[in-house]
Amino acid sequence: MVAVLDGRFPGRRAAAAAAAGALPALAFPAPALWWFGYVALVPWLLLLRSAPSGRRAALEGWLGGAAFIVAVHHWLLPSLHVFLVPLAALLGLLWIPWALLVRELLGGAPSAGRAGAALVLVPAGWLLSELVRSWQGLGGPWGLLGASQWQVPPALRLASVGGVWLVGLVVVAVNCAVVLLVAVPGARAPAVAGVAGCAVLTGAVWLWAPAPEVSGRLRVAVVQPGPVPDGPDAAALRFAAGERLTGSLAGRPVDLVVWGESSVGEDLAARPDLARRLASLSAQVGAPLLVNVDARRSDRPGIHKSAVLVGPGGPTGDRYDKMRLVPFGEYVPARSLLGWAASVGRAAGEDRVPGGAPVVMDLPGGARLGPLVCFESAFPDMSRRLVRDGAALLVAQSATSTFQDSWAPAQHASLAALRAAETGRPVVHATLTGISAVHGPAGERVGAALPTSASTAEVYGVPLAGGTTPYVRFGDWPVAAALTALAAYCAVAGARSLRKPAPGPSSPPARTTRG
Repeated sequence: MVAVLDGRFPGRRAAAAAAAGALPALAFPAPALWWFGYVALVPWLLLLRSAPSGRRAALEGWLGGAAFIVAVHHWLLPSLHVFLVPLAALLGLLWIPWALLVRELLGGAPSAGRAGAALVLVPAGWLLSELVRSWQGLGGPWGLLGASQWQVPPALRLASVGGVWLVGLVVVAVNCAVVLLVAVPGARAPAVAGVAGCAVLTGAVWLWAPAPEVSGRLRVAVVQPGPVPDGPDAAALRFAAGERLTGSLAGRPVDLVVWGESSVGEDLAARPDLARRLASLSAQVGAPLLVNVDARRSDRPGIHKSAVLVGPGGPTGDRYDKMRLVPFGEYVPARSLLGWAASVGRAAGEDRVPGGAPVVMDLPGGARLGPLVCFESAFPDMSRRLVRDGAALLVAQSATSTFQDSWAPAQHASLAALRAAETGRPVVHATLTGISAVHGPAGERVGAALPTSASTAEVYGVPLAGGTTPYVRFGDWPVAAALTALAAYCAVAGARSLRKPAPGPSSPPARTTRG
């Protein structure tokens, strides 16, 4: 190990960087080793701080970042095939600035001041890489390190104050402190202070941050039809399964029935018979149905994915068209150049049309719900916007049947806990084939999740809460704080470089007189 770290085996260092970069994936579902997240970055950090040059640190940051993307998203291989590798290589570039920062601040024998700065700036640099790749066109904020803590109540309380970003900053700071404790004996005092600071922050938030106050309950039924055979009649079979399971709810007290993403395969305006069947179901169970239509609209061009509310009288007019589409899965970026990808993997043969604005829907009892579709539940800003617009309940309709036996269903379902904690509003995550789950306004699990093997309809007593979390009120302030810290560091470093005297001209060689 020492030989690898001191640079004598550059090939082994490259392999070690890739392996170290992939390690944090174990903190996410399905392994869900949440505790491992607090030390998962340590091997990678130790490698980067010992890089013999900035170029080497950049290479190892790139390799580790690419390996992290592949490890967290390996379940995309059936859809993207070989495209996952160049995509990971592209996104891996985002970790190069972070790697250089790690080498600069943690390399050698850092002073107490430099070690203290590292505890702030190294997490900020990591957050910067996450922030850039959170853009929808690069795949969105899937696999944010803070999201690995979705089942830890103190971390969820942190999320209510600063979102998943604050949780991620704390996780990286603890990793950084462990590196100082292990590798830099002279910096153990700031390392201990850093760990203590994270503990004090978490404790203070736990004690003093406002907790959601339950103000009522909504009985929500989640209908999960389960897998159906692929083929031209798959949509009809799925609709029939959802219809049968919903009918089984008759006689039970229900306020809302939720179907998963793409649960209806044809436009309801073009198929009034389907609309009548849904209206009849609504009358039978005594509650509106929130279905999801994945079809070409009859009133405008293109295919849309839409959350549609249906009551006893038919569609109520409340409709939300999915705004943020999955790259390659629902549209092909630069299709004129990359359209051939549809013939290689499972990329979209035709681009779906994005919606234009979020929608908050009114339920008969007065509660208001905010719908999200598929990976929109990964975007903290979308759920925050819906709550600011008045949503008391967030509903995420999803379908991960393509990735049924992978880590994807568990990873996707876990995001509901983060969004609930951030907003102080319950989240219902309803899927076609599992995992379906419900989380209360503090991110706590409500009832049992529906596994990928289940074909059922389950009613949940969903607690509603009022008030406003600090995250909903103040937004992504940890991002602003991190970027400010990085900008200040860059300004100080730039000023120091300007104050350095320029090297003077070398003296001419001395002449000697012969004779």
